[in-house]
Amino acid sequence: MSTIHKILLMTMAASMVSVSAMAQTTTATESASTTATADAKSTATASSGNMKALKLDLPKPVFVGTPKNIKVENLEVASAAKREPLQVPADVTNLAEGKEVTASDEEPIIGDMEQVTDGDKEAADGSYVEFGPGAQWVQIDLGQSSEVYAVVLWHYHSMARVYNDVVIKIADDADMISNVQTIFNNDHDNSSNLGVGKDKAYIETNEGKVIDAKGVKGRYLRLYSNGNTANELNDYIEVEAYGRPVK
Repeated sequence: MSTIHKILLMTMAASMVSVSAMAQTTTATESASTTATADAKSTATASSGNMKALKLDLPKPVFVGTPKNIKVENLEVASAAKREPLQVPADVTNLAEGKEVTASDEEPIIGDMEQVTDGDKEAADGSYVEFGPGAQWVQIDLGQSSEVYAVVLWHYHSMARVYNDVVIKIADDADMISNVQTIFNNDHDNSSNLGVGKDKAYIETNEGKVIDAKGVKGRYLRLYSNGNTANELNDYIEVEAYGRPVK
């Protein structure tokens, strides 16, 4: 065999080894990518869990029919149709039940702060707490960082009224500085200086207001209002926050 033939054979052999190595590397990379994708999908599925319709224990209705003479900008259209239940993970619970409540008004006019999370949703005397006029807030410490999927709010609902500038925020700290996120805001003209909101104003009923929190994470839940269409005061009957502790 000539020297030239030997060189050609050695070159071909080296080329075949290189191609084989590249094929093995590509296969390993694709395998690792597929495994990583599967792991990500598995993690996402485990995180979301099975979903269920949020079931609420509603208080009895106090008034019926369509309220009249309520003139509020940005008011949602009242509907007689049954409200579709919000879908939430199957393992959520009411994290707000019995939790500590603080407020901007430390001396309520009527009732006690604890009534905001005591489980009593009836619109009866002794079932609500009333705070002073103007912009006020109540805050609930959920006890630990949590994924919140739904917040349900009952203001005073024994008569047709709309509460002004309803804003709901959640944060990691009690001072609303770290990781502050707004999950509802119907202050359409920024009269409470919390930012312009795009959500609709609504009329209070025994069904409460259900807000989709979309799994937002935080520990402290703060709810604002700025009087109502009946007077300048701020009333709260109950607040529920459905979620689960952050793992």
